[in-house]
This record gives sequence, structure tokens and C-alpha cells, in this order.
Amino acid sequence: MPYLRRYVAMLLIAVLALGSLPVAAAQTAGLVSTQSALQADTAASDRERINDVLARADVQDQLLAQGVSVDQVKDRVAALSDAEAREMADRLDAMPAGAGVVGALFAVFIILLVTDILGLTNVFPFTR
Repeated sequence: MPYLRRYVAMLLIAVLALGSLPVAAAQTAGLVSTQSALQADTAASDRERINDVLARADVQDQLLAQGVSVDQVKDRVAALSDAEAREMADRLDAMPAGAGVVGALFAVFIILLVTDILGLTNVFPFTR
């Protein structure tokens, strides 16, 4: 009987030790949490929403009328942080149906202006 207890005890110790290895490996591997995965998905959908608005012909015409190329705006949208992209997408969703283009252009203009004033870009000559 003592031999059986000793054998079972060693077996349990080995199982518990080996069972804890995947947990330790998972903690050091830097697993992605559900919240961060959802935030990344939301950020991607926000950028997609902004790019959908920028792909419209009337928006592109207005951007060209303001002297801004569409490629520059797309680069700026790609450089936005997740919070800025979320705020811009929320503004696009909150605009009335007829004012969407004007509001979107205004938001893009403000973002371009702020990044130009900060010296991150060189779009508007009047900011120097």
C-alpha cells in the first residue's frame, strides 16, 4: 500500500508540473486579450469607413478643389491613431445626410492643418 501511495504521489506531481508548463508559456508569450482584438477590429472598420467616404468622387473633387491630393489624405488616414480614426468615423456617422461631404472635408482639412502646424507634413504653405 505505501508503494502505491508513493507511485500515485509521484504521478500527480509529474502531471501537475507538466500541466503548468503551457500556462507559464502562455503568460510569457504575450497572448492577445479579447479586448485588444476587438479594439483592433474596430480600428480597422473605422479606417475602412473613412476610406469609403474618401473614395467617393464628390469628396475627391472637393479635396482637389482645396488643393489636397487624395493620396496625401489616404496616407494621413493610415497614419491616424486608433482614437483619432474612431473620432473621425464617429463624426462621419453623426453628420446629417446632406452635410456628410462638407463635414468630412472639414474634418480632413482640420486634421491636415493640425499635422501641418505640428511639422509632421508639408501640405499648406501658409502654416510656415
